Amino acid sequence: MIMVEERGTVIERETTELFLYRPRAFPYLWSMIQVGQYNVLKVKKDLAFGLILDDGREGILLPTRFVPKGARIGDDLKVFIYHDGEDRLIATTQEPKGILGDIVRLRVVSTTPQGAFLDWGLMKDLFVPKSKQLIGMRTNGDYLVKIYLDEQTGRLAATEKIEPFLSNRDLPLKEKDLVDLIAFRSTDLGWVVIINNQYTGVLHRSEIYREMQKGDRFPGFIKKIYPAEQTPTGEAQVDVVAGKPGYERVEDASEKVLRLLKENKGRLPYHDKSDPEEIYSFFGMSKKTFKMTTGRLYKEKKIILSDTGIELIPT
Repeated sequence: MIMVEERGTVIERETTELFLYRPRAFPYLWSMIQVGQYNVLKVKKDLAFGLILDDGREGILLPTRFVPKGARIGDDLKVFIYHDGEDRLIATTQEPKGILGDIVRLRVVSTTPQGAFLDWGLMKDLFVPKSKQLIGMRTNGDYLVKIYLDEQTGRLAATEKIEPFLSNRDLPLKEKDLVDLIAFRSTDLGWVVIINNQYTGVLHRSEIYREMQKGDRFPGFIKKIYPAEQTPTGEAQVDVVAGKPGYERVEDASEKVLRLLKENKGRLPYHDKSDPEEIYSFFGMSKKTFKMTTGRLYKEKKIILSDTGIELIPT
């Protein structure tokens, strides 16, 4: 039995189900762990250069510099598993900027004729083969990539060629679902966004209230889904909105408006006629959300509305 963390939840699995790492180039290597993900492993040995964690075989090294204070034999430790510079599986308590399957924006730290290396928060940089780049990468440039497992070597790598991994053909989402969004491509309609690292949607220009760049990540929700039979592509099409739906969004915004009023002596010069950009710049919310929020606070007798701004009612 081994414990593996999947998106924040620790689950138990039988060891017979976890023979997941078997690179074709190294068929003799078998392991119960999941490369590129967080695993919860038991401390097996305590050596001068680190701890050996139980993977069902010889064990995996957690170097001394990453050992949590007070860790002992028998303890369960949450670690990230990847390959070190000598191509050995190794554990770390460092947190990478992305795990296997994630789509993240990372910075290039160096390039070679074979590819580029990205800073992803670990000792060993993440490699992007030349064949997985779009038009070539440059040092200090930021690029949106997907982290994948190379089938030939069993090592983690990254690719800029994200489109083949995205599909709305089998869409499990429904309207008003909360989702994670990544800005992917600007269009005449607004921005094509990546939903939950797997699907695509459109954030319409009328719903955008700040400057956006490729790779920006933000929460949102599903506004509308157009079934596959109604679209020319044969796949479902999705409209999304940043933030939370309806009054869930207003609840969060109410606390923010009240806090900002208190920090500004109980009065702010923003109202129904204020420019949407000014409202977004100060409050970080759309004008529509601002109006819904202030209207609610007015009904709750917490603020006064006027042509020149909003004012906090003393309690």
